Amino acid sequence: MKTIGTKIMLLAVMSLWAILPLEAKTLIVYYSFTNNTHDIVTDLQTQIEADVLRVEPAEEGIDYAANGYAIGSALIAAIRENPDDLASYPEISTSIDNLEEYSTVIVATPLWWSSMAAPMQTFLFIYGSQLADKNIGLIVSSASSGISGVEADANRLIPDGNFLKPSLWIRSSQTSNCHSMIFDWLDDIIYDDLQAGVGTVELDRGVSVVCANGTLQVSGEFDALRLYDVAGRLLLDTDESSISTNGLAPGIYVAVVEVDGRTETEKISINN
Repeated sequence: MKTIGTKIMLLAVMSLWAILPLEAKTLIVYYSFTNNTHDIVTDLQTQIEADVLRVEPAEEGIDYAANGYAIGSALIAAIRENPDDLASYPEISTSIDNLEEYSTVIVATPLWWSSMAAPMQTFLFIYGSQLADKNIGLIVSSASSGISGVEADANRLIPDGNFLKPSLWIRSSQTSNCHSMIFDWLDDIIYDDLQAGVGTVELDRGVSVVCANGTLQVSGEFDALRLYDVAGRLLLDTDESSISTNGLAPGIYVAVVEVDGRTETEKISINN
């Protein structure tokens, strides 16, 4: 028979699962006019597993290149004049209603006049608040200009994002041979660890749990460590500081650490 305390703990675990994604998923969201960014994203898809969303302007067939890219220049100028007003941004036809499913979002965009392309700015203006605390990777395509202005736009539009460093800058002339650049960038941002294999729980009293290389390692003084699966089943209940995870299937688990009668509940990713 379960004790009342156990029942409460299981309810807490199940409540946590109700608000956490069950796997580390990646979304690639991009805008492309000349298709350079599209080609970059196409290559990126061969290297990682991710869902893809292409941002499309509401008005179809706009020739941003006409008259020396006058239309695009005017759009950027309007945003710069009043960046806090949605009316300053061009309308888009793209929407999404499941951003909560993704832990990592890769934004791929062209550079326009040292800024992020206007349609992508619209998307991030609308959805940037929903990207808070997510891992944000930035890929920028440009002919020659540096990308600091695009990075500044991204930080403005996603003020609470966890930006992965460095951003990836691919010049137009490098697009056809971008595979190795993307490969190296994924290594630089330690993308594999974002998806699975490393998880950390930290408590106020200096206790932490790190999951890596087939081991749960607890540092600091603690009373108990409990590990639950996605169904709320208790898999481990121990006071040992080093526990092998070799018998556990790769995936997301809930770790509960007890210290002096207090508990901290957090998701842990295991990839044996």
